[in-house]
Amino acid sequence: MAVYRRSARPRFILLLLVLTSVTLLTLDERGVGVIDTAKDGARDVFAPIRSVTDTVMSPIGDVIGGVLHHNDLEAENERLRAENAEYRGRLLRAEDANRENAALRDQLDLEFVEDIPRVTARVVLRSPSNHELSIILNKGSDHGIADGMPVVTGGGLVGRVTNVSRTTSTVLLVKDRHSAVGVRLPSGDVGVAGGAGGRNPLEVDGIEAETEVDKGETVVTSGLQHSLYPPNIPVRSARRERGELQQSVTVDPAVDMDRLSFVSVLQWSPVR
Repeated sequence: MAVYRRSARPRFILLLLVLTSVTLLTLDERGVGVIDTAKDGARDVFAPIRSVTDTVMSPIGDVIGGVLHHNDLEAENERLRAENAEYRGRLLRAEDANRENAALRDQLDLEFVEDIPRVTARVVLRSPSNHELSIILNKGSDHGIADGMPVVTGGGLVGRVTNVSRTTSTVLLVKDRHSAVGVRLPSGDVGVAGGAGGRNPLEVDGIEAETEVDKGETVVTSGLQHSLYPPNIPVRSARRERGELQQSVTVDPAVDMDRLSFVSVLQWSPVR
C-alpha cells in the first residue's frame, strides 16, 4: 500500500525566499550599492509596463472624473435655479406690495369727496360674465357699509353698493347696463350717463345739439336732488356726435374697472 508523502520542495523554496528577503533588507539597510542597482534595474524593466498602464487607465480616470464633475455641476445648477426662483418670487411679491401701496395711497387722495366719511375695502371677486358688471368687497354692514352708497377711487367714480352682508358688499359698476349716473358737463349742461356693458363707454342723454362739447373734457356727477351720487365726482372725458335736436355724447369711465384692487365706499345717502 502506497503511502503519500508531502514533498519537502515547497518548504525549501519558502525558506529560500525568506532568507533572500532578509539578506536583501540587511544589505539595503547598510547601503550596499548592488541593491540600488537592482532597484534601478527593476524600474527600467517595469517602466514600459507602467507607462502602458498609465496610458490605458488615464481615459478611464478622465471618464470617472468627468462623471463626478458632471454631478457636481448638476447640483450647482440646481442650487442656482432654486436661488433664482426664490429671487423672482421675492421680486414679484415686492412688485405686488408696491402696487397695493399705490392703490391704498390713491384712496387717501380723494379731494372731490370733501368731508364725506368713507370706508376703504379690498376687491375680492369680480363678476364672472358681462351680464352683470359688479365686484365684491371684503367689508360689509359690520364696517358701516349700506345699500346705495357710492364707491370711488382716486381716479373717480366706480359704482354703487347694491347688496350688503355683514362681511361683504356687492358693487354695481357704472359700466353695467342697469347703471345710470346724473352728470354735468363743463358747460353746465346736465344729462344722464347710462352704462352700455362690456368695455363700451357710457352714453349720455339729454345734451342739447347747440351745446359745445370738447373731446376729452372732464364730466362729473351732477349731484342734483334725488341723484344717486354726490356732486363733482369725476366720471371722465367726453366725446360727441351731433344730431338734429340733441347730440350723442359718450363718456369713458375715469377708472380702469379691470384693475381695481382697493376702493373707497362713501358713507353718503341721496337727498330725498
